[in-house]
Amino acid sequence: MTLKQLEAFYWAAICKNFAVAANRLNISVSSLSKRIGELETSLGAQLFNRSARTATLTPLGDHLLPHAKELLRGADLFMQQAGTHLNYSGRCCFGVGELTSWTWMPQFIEAIQRDHPDLRVEPFADVGHLVEDKLEEGELDFAIIGGPSSRPAIASSTIGQVEFSWVGTRRALGRRGPTLPAQLSELTLVTLPHNSGVIRILDEWLTQNRLAPGRTLSCNSWGAVAGIIRQGLGVGFLPSAWAQLLCQRGEMVLLAEFPPLAPLQYCFEWRRDDTRPMLESMRKLAVETVDFHAPSCMI
Repeated sequence: MTLKQLEAFYWAAICKNFAVAANRLNISVSSLSKRIGELETSLGAQLFNRSARTATLTPLGDHLLPHAKELLRGADLFMQQAGTHLNYSGRCCFGVGELTSWTWMPQFIEAIQRDHPDLRVEPFADVGHLVEDKLEEGELDFAIIGGPSSRPAIASSTIGQVEFSWVGTRRALGRRGPTLPAQLSELTLVTLPHNSGVIRILDEWLTQNRLAPGRTLSCNSWGAVAGIIRQGLGVGFLPSAWAQLLCQRGEMVLLAEFPPLAPLQYCFEWRRDDTRPMLESMRKLAVETVDFHAPSCMI
């Protein structure tokens, strides 16, 4: 039995399918199957039932999975104890939301490459629920998205927060004087769709202020939301760093009369069944580099 065989078994067991597991290990599906087959031969029993379209764990495989996880975790801890600084190698696949990708993600990647030069970093950016889908299916090592996860299989740790400012344009506001919150019923609200993490704080804000927009225009991209507001097609809120820059340029105006929204907490997320020490190293680097005021080349 080898660590490579145990890795093949572990990832094949927790990922959506063998193809995802092979991709995580940067090997072919045939190499993955070979390693699992060698492990099964050494055990004298099957770990996977391959009669169905998707391989599933046998009762023995299900019984041995937590032991394989502990052995792999022990190997990581052994390497940590062998030196003062463990240089991780292989692949690190992580997911982020759009806002992170446009602000501090480059600094985060630089910090990972500085501390772990042999680790190949592969970021994936998308809306939060799609990032969580990939994390839950085993395609990602961890994720950094807005709001703690509500999924039982995913653990969350807060690493920072984003503050927002209400903005609009002279075109959207017409000839009004100072725009009051009550006038929101006469305006189009430009925002992200209902499955975004910011919708919870928007709903709380609307409820607290007993308000309702006249019309809603939603899009799943912060950049698109900023562009739609800048075009004068409605009002909305943006990360404060973006809002301040666009207002300084004269492209938008702050809606100073609008009460502020609550900040959105951003979390480092990982699968609860994944106890690798590497994840704690990545979380610490994320805490050190998180900065939602970092300049964006897109604004």
